[in-house]
Amino acid sequence: MYDILCRVSNNIKDGRVKIESELMRGAGPAAVLQLLAGGEMYGYQIVEALTQRSQGVLEMGQSTLYPMLYNLEAKGYVVSENKDAPNGRQRRYYRLTPTGLTRLEQDRVQWTALVQGLQALGLAPSPRGIAWA
Repeated sequence: MYDILCRVSNNIKDGRVKIESELMRGAGPAAVLQLLAGGEMYGYQIVEALTQRSQGVLEMGQSTLYPMLYNLEAKGYVVSENKDAPNGRQRRYYRLTPTGLTRLEQDRVQWTALVQGLQALGLAPSPRGIAWA
């Protein structure tokens, strides 16, 4: 079914489905929190990790990521700190807060329920198993 969706979608770039902005508004913050659950990261690292770990599905530019990070920080889900990188340049690193971890756990429950509902309707393939990294 996924192959059929890819062939008929107008949102295909380099053979990968590009998620519409409305879906990214919901998926993007949860994806960023999930990445930060693995440890602190700076902006470009997050952009690259989103692209690689989602196989391009959740690809976003820095112009999308940074406003999202500022919003997550304003909500108390992440904190940031400027640090010197190995090359001597300053980078702003982001890390998950306890409040952010609680939000991530809530998002996991909601996304799992959504996927199960879509599967029940035949809109998503059955899982082979979901692993939270």
